[in-house]
Amino acid sequence: MALPSFETERLVLLPRTMADLGDCIAMDRDPEVTRFIPGPWHDAEAHRTFVKGRIEADFGDGLGYWSIRARENRAQFLGWILLIPADAIGPDIEIGWRLNRLAWGKGYATEAAKPVLAHAFQTLELDRVIADIAPGNAASIRVAQKLGLSQPRRTTYHDEPFASYSMTRTAFEADTAKQ
Repeated sequence: MALPSFETERLVLLPRTMADLGDCIAMDRDPEVTRFIPGPWHDAEAHRTFVKGRIEADFGDGLGYWSIRARENRAQFLGWILLIPADAIGPDIEIGWRLNRLAWGKGYATEAAKPVLAHAFQTLELDRVIADIAPGNAASIRVAQKLGLSQPRRTTYHDEPFASYSMTRTAFEADTAKQ
């Protein structure tokens, strides 16, 4: 199954490709963007290798990364959203997002995540999706809560404390029925 594209009121989500590499690296070079995410952000070669590997990886049918672009200006890279095995290993399937600072505070992460969650539960028929978030990352915690992810449990990511939020297909279906 090829990765689908999605359109929302303000955004278009397209499968991430090597053409997005420069935008992704530029976004990650902003220390505020990667403040809560351990990674090779300060080693240019390791950073490029990491992002390139994630773009080229096959995460399984219907799983991967989408580049988020402004619907009115598709050249404008706003960030990305992912639905992949947790930390690219699994077994849990994780939803995550990273946006350029210029895209913060506009509701784009929540707007982009909604069709990806629907894809996870309605198309892929996953039983559960998680989002591991650093405890100090208040903006991402708010996005997870707006999406209906709940019941944070403690976990670690690269030996750092993180909270793991989750949503089940049953909870997603109940939320969808209310709307």
